[in-house]
Amino acid sequence: MDQTDVELLKLVQDGIPLTHSPFRGLAAELGISEQEVVDRLKRLQKAGKIRRFAASIGHRAIGITANAMCVWNVPGEQIEKVGTIMAKFPEVTHCYERPRYPDWPYNLFTMVHSYTPEDCKEVAVRISEATGIKDYTLFFSEREFKKTGVRL
Repeated sequence: MDQTDVELLKLVQDGIPLTHSPFRGLAAELGISEQEVVDRLKRLQKAGKIRRFAASIGHRAIGITANAMCVWNVPGEQIEKVGTIMAKFPEVTHCYERPRYPDWPYNLFTMVHSYTPEDCKEVAVRISEATGIKDYTLFFSEREFKKTGVRL
């Protein structure tokens, strides 16, 4: 990484502008072309310096304030099939396997976002019907902590 890479990472770490040409201002600030900004970001990602470069929607800002972690007790031999089905629901933003414990039988977790707690419960019922998994529990978020990534 050179100094321009470092400065570029500092500029994008808190997000890029939601505009038709989001890299134009960055390029001007760095004194390089828009294409060089894109090329540098791609190179940094390929080199593992940037883990991912993606859009993040502030769901609370657009009224999606009900969030439920649904935990599911899925037979081990069905985990891939069931997880694939669950992950396809548009309300599910995260779907991942976790280990079971003696006092915790749940091994598949899905994060569901919706407008009301009732909507989240309805999504869980639809997921249950689609997968045949009846043993599940929902935990609702009471507050959201500030999310931040790694900073330079």
